[in-house]
Amino acid sequence: MCGIFAYIGKRAIAGQIVLDGLKLLEYRGYDSWGIAAKPRIKNAESRIKDEKKITEFIVEKHTEKIGNALLNSKFLIHDSHLAIGHTRWATHGGVTEANAHPHLDCSRTIAVVHNGIIENFVELKKELVKKGHIFLSETDTEVIPHLIEENLKTRDFANSVRNVFNTLHGMNAIVVAYAPSPEIIAAKTGSPLVVGIGDGELFIASDAAGIAKHTKNVIFLEDNQMVILGKDVQLLSLPKGEKIQPKIQKLDWDFEDAQKGKYAHFFMKEVAEQPRVLETIATHSLEDTKKFADLIENAYGTFMLGCGSASYAGIAGTYFFSSIAKKHVNFAIGSEFTYIEDYVGDKTLVIPISQSGESIDVIEPVMKAQKEKGAQIAAIVNVLGSTLYRQANFKMLLNAGQEKSVCATKSFIAMIATLLLTAYTLAKKQEEGRALLLRAALNVKELLEDSTTAHIKKLAQKLKNAQHIYVIGRGLSYPAALEATLKIKETACLHAEGFAGGELKHGVIALIEKGTPCIVFAPNDETYEEIISNAQEVKARGGFIIGIGPKNNGVFEEWIETADIKEATMIPQIVVSQLLTYELAIARGIADPDKPRNLAKSVTVK
Repeated sequence: MCGIFAYIGKRAIAGQIVLDGLKLLEYRGYDSWGIAAKPRIKNAESRIKDEKKITEFIVEKHTEKIGNALLNSKFLIHDSHLAIGHTRWATHGGVTEANAHPHLDCSRTIAVVHNGIIENFVELKKELVKKGHIFLSETDTEVIPHLIEENLKTRDFANSVRNVFNTLHGMNAIVVAYAPSPEIIAAKTGSPLVVGIGDGELFIASDAAGIAKHTKNVIFLEDNQMVILGKDVQLLSLPKGEKIQPKIQKLDWDFEDAQKGKYAHFFMKEVAEQPRVLETIATHSLEDTKKFADLIENAYGTFMLGCGSASYAGIAGTYFFSSIAKKHVNFAIGSEFTYIEDYVGDKTLVIPISQSGESIDVIEPVMKAQKEKGAQIAAIVNVLGSTLYRQANFKMLLNAGQEKSVCATKSFIAMIATLLLTAYTLAKKQEEGRALLLRAALNVKELLEDSTTAHIKKLAQKLKNAQHIYVIGRGLSYPAALEATLKIKETACLHAEGFAGGELKHGVIALIEKGTPCIVFAPNDETYEEIISNAQEVKARGGFIIGIGPKNNGVFEEWIETADIKEATMIPQIVVSQLLTYELAIARGIADPDKPRNLAKSVTVK
């Protein structure tokens, strides 16, 4: 994995177009990248002279970041109508140029980029080695071009790709080019692919973010589909290759929305967009929320699942539905849900929560619950046309807009807002929930003002050399604490742990030393007195106490005020932790808070 981009069309700068596309996909995370292009033969005289060049791809690979890289002119890939590229996040094999995509066959006429894991690649590779194929990398991907090379002995290009893809085990997406062919072929199951249809040109990418600059007309590939891109688009079903009528959709967001604008990083741009996100949900999601609430009301058993930040939104959702709507809703981490699906039946409602809609740890158990158990799926997602969006029986779009920082900010706030509004709607109090979100939006605007951000910058300077930061909360502030610590770990690369306040004396307090920072979420609710007692216990052992909440308290050595907005108080709490996280990252010299090391935006392999 991680980012795929390919181009075929009228412009003779395919390599540059693909390079620009890969730059737009950088936010997904990667450790190496590469491009393969087919050089254009301009006329009959040069065709004879350069016959070898037309039958071989020109390839460039790098292990450093793309940055403002310009492709070396000796590769001639600025004079090509066809190119494919990839940003890789290492799975099989280390971070080397040899392991970077694209991968070629022995003749260098077949180029492949790939997302996913080929579960049976060891057996496939053994057979290919017996037939004399030479491998240059440690990757599973490299078996694909060699398998196609074998198939081309008896089949045409399209049928070779189809036959090879049918032999691959696991959830994969591939894009293939064959030098003698004027076409690009792609196939997928699991990992996302989207086709862009321009004026005399076609694109394919793992994310619409790379395509929106060129066209808004797209086709989201379904699982077990293959597409042939040439003079037009041919869509086929797998495994048999039967023709399908493509369904063209129109992207509803602008390329300009994915630019940093006045901000140094997408992280802060997206934090600053959160008041608008809250207002949008409070204004435009009311009807969808009623439908969602009805599904929960009529379900026989409801399960929410998510990973990372979405999992903490799910935990918060269990509190919302319990305290506001008096409704029992279960929660499981996405990767663990498959182990408790015995309870799922055809009357069960499964609610996957995901920013990208492409997390394999959510998609796989949801598909199992839907296909094997007959469960209804109500997806809460941010990306139109994503796998979860297309798979779900009911779709609840977060409407947060594109999120390019790897770390979730506005998408998490949108998840919290959506679940809170749904709980109030289920309790027949939608207007009250709507009012809370609008008040939260106003408070977030206030927190983004200079006085608060200046205070947080000073606090970050005090904390930048800490070895550990602990965050505690009770009730809804417990998932808020978990989310705060995840942001600190991801963005500031600093160890942090979040705990329920009541768990301190069950072991955690052993970690407290003199000067240990402890952030305390202290909303003005039924948890206030008890969390203050927990803070006093930490302070008595030398802890440095940072309070976040509506009321100051003598136990706090630093205090950041948030509004008292009932259950919605956790929204400004989270925003404070986002601001602190960002300033910590800057203070600690993190090169790019948008792209944390070792992380990818969409987790498409298990």
